[in-house]
Amino acid sequence: MKHAVRTVLSLVLALAPIPAGAQDSGQGGDKVVGVARDDPDMAAAIAQARASLHEFLSLSDAPPAGTTSYKLKVEVRDGDASEHFWIIPFHKTATGFAGTLANEPQAVHNVVAGQELEFNRDDISDWGYTRNGRQVGSFTVCVMFKTMAQEDVEYYRQNYGFDC
Repeated sequence: MKHAVRTVLSLVLALAPIPAGAQDSGQGGDKVVGVARDDPDMAAAIAQARASLHEFLSLSDAPPAGTTSYKLKVEVRDGDASEHFWIIPFHKTATGFAGTLANEPQAVHNVVAGQELEFNRDDISDWGYTRNGRQVGSFTVCVMFKTMAQEDVEYYRQNYGFDC
């Protein structure tokens, strides 16, 4: 029996990092949204994030005043499943990047929230930070808003500064 292969993308977390195991299960906590691997809007969002990654990394090296919460989103594969996670904080290494997995896995079982994860540039699917209380980047989150309940979208816009 064939089934649609879906990519799972985690939504919030990087907005207000919290320790593994302490994620809020109510409004404002981790949201996981299933997205088809071939979704054109998501592919465009990931391409936009990757095309502007160099500028983001330059900013994260020397954060301007009024900016905080620099984060990367990376794809983790486990067999046929894949899931995208926010990494907070992150840092450059000799061979790429490393950082703390900020989301609780739902579709993959080879990582856990709070784990230090090494990854390379090709694994990065999004980036984001906060400037003067407003979100910059987080392109994939804006795509997920199209399929989320309107009350959830409004909550993220109001409480986390999304303008998309």
